[in-house]
Amino acid sequence: MSGMNRQWNRRARWARTGEGGIALVTTLLVALAVTSIIVGAIMIGSNAQLINRYRSRYSSLDAVADAGLDRARALINGDRALYPDTGYVALESEASVSDAGGSVIPNVRRSLYVGPSGVTSGQYGVYGSIVSVAEDVFGNRTVRRELVYQESFAKYAYFTDIEPASIAFGGGDAIYGPVHTNDLLKIYSSGASFYSTVTTAKTVQGAQYGVFKQGYTENVAKVPMPQTAELTKLQTQATAGNTSFVGTTSGGSGEATTRIEFVAIDLNGDGDATDDNEGFFRIYQSSNAGWVVGARPSDFSSNRLRNSRHCGHYHADGTFRTASNHPSSGSDNKSNAVTTGVRRCFLGGSDSLFGGFQVTDSLGRWLPWPGPVSPLLAGRPDAGYLFPLSRALNPSFKGVIYVTGKVAISGTVRGRVTLAASGNIVIADDVQYATGSGSGSCRDILGLFSGQDIIVADNTLNSPIQAVPSGTYATFDVTKDEFVSAVILALNIFSVENYSSGHTTAEPCESTAWGRGCLYLTGGIIQKTRGAVGTIGSPGGTGYLKRYSYDQCAFSDPPPYYPTTGHFVRGQWYEVDPAGFDVGQYFALLAQ
Repeated sequence: MSGMNRQWNRRARWARTGEGGIALVTTLLVALAVTSIIVGAIMIGSNAQLINRYRSRYSSLDAVADAGLDRARALINGDRALYPDTGYVALESEASVSDAGGSVIPNVRRSLYVGPSGVTSGQYGVYGSIVSVAEDVFGNRTVRRELVYQESFAKYAYFTDIEPASIAFGGGDAIYGPVHTNDLLKIYSSGASFYSTVTTAKTVQGAQYGVFKQGYTENVAKVPMPQTAELTKLQTQATAGNTSFVGTTSGGSGEATTRIEFVAIDLNGDGDATDDNEGFFRIYQSSNAGWVVGARPSDFSSNRLRNSRHCGHYHADGTFRTASNHPSSGSDNKSNAVTTGVRRCFLGGSDSLFGGFQVTDSLGRWLPWPGPVSPLLAGRPDAGYLFPLSRALNPSFKGVIYVTGKVAISGTVRGRVTLAASGNIVIADDVQYATGSGSGSCRDILGLFSGQDIIVADNTLNSPIQAVPSGTYATFDVTKDEFVSAVILALNIFSVENYSSGHTTAEPCESTAWGRGCLYLTGGIIQKTRGAVGTIGSPGGTGYLKRYSYDQCAFSDPPPYYPTTGHFVRGQWYEVDPAGFDVGQYFALLAQ
């Protein structure tokens, strides 16, 4: 019995000894696990702190770089000289940066660069890039790029530097595009409606008489008018495209010795003249400025139009004969030529005056196109005198026509073109687009830029005429109204020749009795000093009644090389890979 007890005790001791070992091992394993968890937690916490520090540093660099874009844009808007014509410049170079409270941010430096990008010629507008580089002493870097562009003057429906005391908005004027004046903006009690933004460098007088769909802002910064130096730049572009011409300053304000006639031609026989290569212009010159613009004859006071070389009527066989080519007596005499049948007046050099295209006449000539004549024009008598408005037929064309002196214009524009002149630009007859104003296609646009005035001529086509002494007033154009599709920029004024004289009811504007009918202008008017287009009479009025419309295409797709306000606005924003970033190489890439 005692032997069995001793054996059982040995087994019990062995069991107890085994249980203690297991417990110890288990305890050790638990301790190790807890230690691992603690160490892991410490490591995770440490990593989280590192990550948070890393994120904080980059977040700070991001904010510094983004703020740099705004600072750079403010700098170039404050000083135009800071923006280079080519390459790039550094506005800041590893400069210290302050926070919103004015305290310097430690260990951070910023560099700011700006320069032209994209198509840098200016044909499609002035575009540039701002590059902001933020770095810290730990080697972290953030690079941001912002595309900026200068606003074109074509964006305005109405712009003036000076508003005369005697002229204001009123009479139910409706303006649909952006309006700005550097002067007082005045509204008569007869009221006016503004459907887009309205800004003035001064204040609005008579604001209670205006309807402002988007409100108005007073005391904004002045927007300086373009300078004559801008014309020189355009002349350079025109010279490159064989579209620079030398005229004169002879004649009255609404006369010129050089005339440009825009022509749209159906080259492919599809029934329209709206294809990309179907726009042209012809240029006519004479020493007689009155002849070029269809002015009243020199003996108008005594004979009216009976001796006119511009005006006459169509005969039964379809031929046109001027009054000067009719006899003084008989059944078809000078007086009948301007009082019976289909009566018309034409500008000097017009095909209709001679029964077809005539290179030279007794008073002037058409200038030849110096480039190769397209086979598509084969068979046309004027083929060698048509200047293409497309790069397809004139690869050197920059979208600019330039005239030294004054120029008169008329016709149908197919293409995108800026016409600049050092002297007056005279609207001698209707100027319209082949695709139609307001079509939304933005395929055709004409920008006019005069170093002096832009004038609607008081001639035999635009104004009602008393054809014979004591006769009734009649219209000698296809329509009694004037149609102008263009963005107009005059460094002096836009006005109507002799706007305060003439008949007051001869050509109604729609249903309103008026002197010369309606002036339908689609585009915008930018001028140094506001000019007049008519006066209110009783009944009717002299000159024209305004019917202005805004061309949205002028805002989104301005005419080539059209002057800009110099004010840069924000475009697209980009995040640039900082690895191996080199600012010189980057701007070289942007300019391609």
